[in-house]
Amino acid sequence: MDHSKAPVLEALAAYHAEGQTPFTPPGHKQGRGADPRVRAVLGDAVFRSDVLATSGLDDRTSSHGVIERAQELMADAVGAQHTFFSTCGSSLSIKSAMLSVAGPHEKLLVGRDAHKAVVSGLVLAGIRPVWVDPQWDPDRHLAHPPSPDAYRAALTEHPDARGALVTTPTPYGTCSDLAAIAETCHEHGVPLIVDEAWGAHLPFHPDLPTWAMDAGADVCVTSVHKMGSGLEQGSVFHLQGDLVQAHVLQSREDLLGTTSPSVLLYAALDGWRRQMVEHGRELYDATLALAMRTRARIGELDGLHVHGREDFCGPGRAFDLDPLQITMDVTALGTTGYRLADWLREHHRVNLHLADHRRISAQLTHADDERSVDKLLTALSDMVAHAADLRPAAEVEVPDPQELRLEQALLPRDAYFGPVEQVPLQKAVGRISAEMLTPYPPGIPAALPGERLNDAVVRYLRTGVDAGMVIPDAADPELTSVRVAVEE
Repeated sequence: MDHSKAPVLEALAAYHAEGQTPFTPPGHKQGRGADPRVRAVLGDAVFRSDVLATSGLDDRTSSHGVIERAQELMADAVGAQHTFFSTCGSSLSIKSAMLSVAGPHEKLLVGRDAHKAVVSGLVLAGIRPVWVDPQWDPDRHLAHPPSPDAYRAALTEHPDARGALVTTPTPYGTCSDLAAIAETCHEHGVPLIVDEAWGAHLPFHPDLPTWAMDAGADVCVTSVHKMGSGLEQGSVFHLQGDLVQAHVLQSREDLLGTTSPSVLLYAALDGWRRQMVEHGRELYDATLALAMRTRARIGELDGLHVHGREDFCGPGRAFDLDPLQITMDVTALGTTGYRLADWLREHHRVNLHLADHRRISAQLTHADDERSVDKLLTALSDMVAHAADLRPAAEVEVPDPQELRLEQALLPRDAYFGPVEQVPLQKAVGRISAEMLTPYPPGIPAALPGERLNDAVVRYLRTGVDAGMVIPDAADPELTSVRVAVEE
């Protein structure tokens, strides 16, 4: 296929060249109706290229086939049989994938380190989750993706499961042994869905962790806006094999997706694919070398320990590591990642990828260079020098793995939509949560609808909020109270 072509971008250029006059949405009419104060911030080009797909540029059902050709090129670029664009982010894409494999009350194996979007899919579909435990590092209080053996045991115990879902890489960059998990699923005749939201770059350099399609996964969801050059919400999901039918996956996306997709997002996805095919190898040669140098320089700063394969990979831990996620343990600084991340933003306008009770993380992509890294290093060096100003920090009571794993007393859907009440936090122990309680980032629920809260998780969340943890999806973000199911 000719990867020098970018069908959506070319159609957009033709739209402009033809001087078409729309009497259709969007109502701003290529910016003519937009407030000049808005145009001054966003720029005229945004509005000029924000055109209607149907009766304007194209859509996938029109005779021009612009978007269809762009999706075919994307599939060819990454070795998939089918690719679908999503302008609603991977949160929609992962739900579409789940609904294409399992339906109401059917079982789906899910790693318990899944993102809140996966839990939302369970709620919407009424799927019965079979939780597969992550691999827990008790010294560092960090979860790595579940092992192939854990999926094998779950499939043996639940032979009626319709499929499996694994999240890899994690937001910390740790990766599972996808090939072994895919092989296990296929031995049982069920498909593997991979939430690879943080892995858009993986197909384009051999020194990066294995890409889901290369590992044999059936469906893979990728957020191009996270590690690629897509605009926010730009996502794709890929399909191969015959365990999930393409028309079923497309139908589920139609069920959940918007009827007004953004051409801006389509064009960015299309252009990123061309960029990666033509220049991805050389871009990531440079980025991987930059990441190695950056890791070494951060490691020279007192009080910061940069996690590498020696910390995160090995028996009982992750299978592989994406070196572009630079995770730093800050325990020696005597404060929390929350406080340090806030300090960096306030004093240096440097925004980190994530922060938790003992870590901060910086994400590098092909867009970074020596200049951006120098800003990061200057900020981190100053942060270390001022760490004493951020002590003492409130302590977060992180439970042991056994205490973190809550009993799934109700289906997520039944708890979420059933009768509920708001109770004071101290009275929530022993009650069934009717909402997600999700430290964000990274967005992995500590408790989800249908799980029975215990004292350890309640203390973890309470002390976390007191230390600076953000729980945005709770009905009461301050966590003085919790939404729980009414039990008869």
